[in-house]
Amino acid sequence: MKSRTAVLQSEVFLAHDPGPGHVEVPQRLVGLYRELARPEQRRRFLFPDFLPVEEDTLALNHSRAHIARVAATAGSPFECLDPDTYTSSRSYEAACLAAGAAVKAVDLVAVGEAANAFALVRPPGHHAEHDRTRGFCLFNNIAVAARHALQNLCLERILIVDWDLHHGNGTQQAFYDTDQVLFFSTHQYPYFPGTGALSETGRGRGEGYTINVPLQGGQDDAAFARIFNELLTPLAEQYRPELILVSAGFDTYGGDPLGTMMVTEEGYAYMTGVLVELAAGLCGGRLVMVLEGGYDLTIMERGVLACLGEMAGDRLLPKKSRTRLQGAAGPLRALEYAREAAKKYWTIPG
Repeated sequence: MKSRTAVLQSEVFLAHDPGPGHVEVPQRLVGLYRELARPEQRRRFLFPDFLPVEEDTLALNHSRAHIARVAATAGSPFECLDPDTYTSSRSYEAACLAAGAAVKAVDLVAVGEAANAFALVRPPGHHAEHDRTRGFCLFNNIAVAARHALQNLCLERILIVDWDLHHGNGTQQAFYDTDQVLFFSTHQYPYFPGTGALSETGRGRGEGYTINVPLQGGQDDAAFARIFNELLTPLAEQYRPELILVSAGFDTYGGDPLGTMMVTEEGYAYMTGVLVELAAGLCGGRLVMVLEGGYDLTIMERGVLACLGEMAGDRLLPKKSRTRLQGAAGPLRALEYAREAAKKYWTIPG
């Protein structure tokens, strides 16, 4: 019988400090970790040990030169790697451990030692490209974990869902030319990092395996529910992944300082519930979430806890809200455009 939801966290993630005035601060995790330290939460979830990744594992997704560049910051009180990305003396250590958490989470669900898993890590990862840092990200945690699953666990089909406010350019780049990963992204557009247009659908063997849903901003729970109900679900059912990975950003939350989306904890719970059900039906429940953005400290904590509740099977979303979001309707031009783009490669209703 499978075990509980695994939560991967470490005080080392608090040691990464981009400096005063930066929004990606250690405090993003402090309140959440405090909540998860309560005795009832320690009984509710698994809290496994994990190790930093080795350089060879990072090299599955990043160039050796890039790894060396980040490693060279170790011990230095402050380094600027790009206009948005700064390091402190333990940032390299934290980044290696963050990737290690994502890899360990995949291993746990792959062998059934956890029902599913959430890696509550920083620095985030989905903007990091093969050979450069970007957008607060040093190494691409979710891409490293996916590479590990493909190469070392012999998986052949992985679905990566990225619901962060910002497009996961680094993850898209990593798998743009392969059919072994179906990359599905919802994001505000045009916005940083400038990628994620409808026309970006992959190349070569990967053509049709990148699905972008660019949004203008202001979308709420119902809009995201429709995207998951009407586009993501039929895609996943046709692709039949062996593992589902999620770049879980909470900067789409209404009130986040970096965006204009209007998602609430009910929306995050609903999206997570959809993914839990897809994983149960398609890949033995193998679902791993990895934390990305989210910069209002209080509301990010509520969003993460809502997701964890769904992953643990508590079904905290009120039945009335779940029914409303299951039947969400109305005009949503971005969904219609994305549906038409996807129909070139997939059978999509509507």
